[in-house]
Amino acid sequence: MCNIYKNTWKDAVQLTHLHITNFKNIAEADLNFSQNINALLGDNGMGKSNLLDAIYYLSFCKSFTSLPDAGIVKSGETFTMMQGDYVRRGTEEQVAFGYAAGKRKSFKRGGKEYSRLSQHIGVFPLVLVSPADMELVGGGAEGRRRFIDMLISQTAPAYLNHLIRYNSALQQRNRLLRDHVCDPNLYTAIEMTMEMSAEYITGARREITGRLREIFRKHYRDIARTEETPEAEYRSALLISGVSYGELLEQSRRKDEIIGHTTTGPHRDDLELTLDGMAVRSTASQGQSKTFTIALRLAQYEFMHEATGMRPLLLLDDIFDKLDSHRVANIVEIVNRDIFGQIFITDTNRDHLDSIMSSMTGADYSMWNVSCGNFEPVK
Repeated sequence: MCNIYKNTWKDAVQLTHLHITNFKNIAEADLNFSQNINALLGDNGMGKSNLLDAIYYLSFCKSFTSLPDAGIVKSGETFTMMQGDYVRRGTEEQVAFGYAAGKRKSFKRGGKEYSRLSQHIGVFPLVLVSPADMELVGGGAEGRRRFIDMLISQTAPAYLNHLIRYNSALQQRNRLLRDHVCDPNLYTAIEMTMEMSAEYITGARREITGRLREIFRKHYRDIARTEETPEAEYRSALLISGVSYGELLEQSRRKDEIIGHTTTGPHRDDLELTLDGMAVRSTASQGQSKTFTIALRLAQYEFMHEATGMRPLLLLDDIFDKLDSHRVANIVEIVNRDIFGQIFITDTNRDHLDSIMSSMTGADYSMWNVSCGNFEPVK
């Protein structure tokens, strides 16, 4: 597969200001951010993660909690709005979002509304590390596919287009199967679209997983300080079958007709995660599993930086929970490296945040106490 990354510019994406109205439990917030570290301190359920979700929303046009748009509107209200002011590649930019009950959400960049939200993905790259990442090692293959898809989609727009095209054709084929349609010409037309996109998707996933692996191993060992060997291997029936995807679909059609859905393809692929040759989900301790997921996200960050030439926003949501003090110290040391740009971090323990701040010699930072959706600056 040819190299799909050509950009070599070296700049950071920075969120300088954020205004929020009626987003989850945040009635109103108007915040100016440090270009380095932004820390949110408070008990669980107070709104720290909701602020990170608002920032995530402005990059991905959706919540990282998978809530529908109606679910992000503050209870008792009928609309939500957000506006983010950024510096991207040295240029000031603005992103605005609005949603009202019963209406289509609006996303604008520089005052111009997007015709397709997919055009926005990757423009303001972002990496989120959160407790939900434990599903990467303990959950099903869908979460791991989502991880690799979001990584590639932010760095190669063509990939997202192929993914959308493939999933649309997949739904059409599944509809034919459920309706017991027997016309081979209909299947052939749909499967040709699926085959073209499936080959691109699997090729990109294999290439990126290979490039991600070495970065990931390095971060795991930097956090754990052990000689354990972590691995992430992409598994795809298409890559091991020795035949084209069109042939695979034809071979499985009779079985698919009986089951009522498509049983082979990129939508069934997986990222196999192991530690010293053993499946992480069944053998790793809680600390090892969390180290695994954090290392994957930090590797995602470094890869995206190399691929796009931009330092993404880094959101660290309660990442120190269930980690021993040594691993916490090692993570603090890692995020202090020059590769990382603007960081947003939440915690219930001020000691962790003070440790990060004290390690950032000469770097400016901002900190807020968070309570019931309100943000009080800490001097």
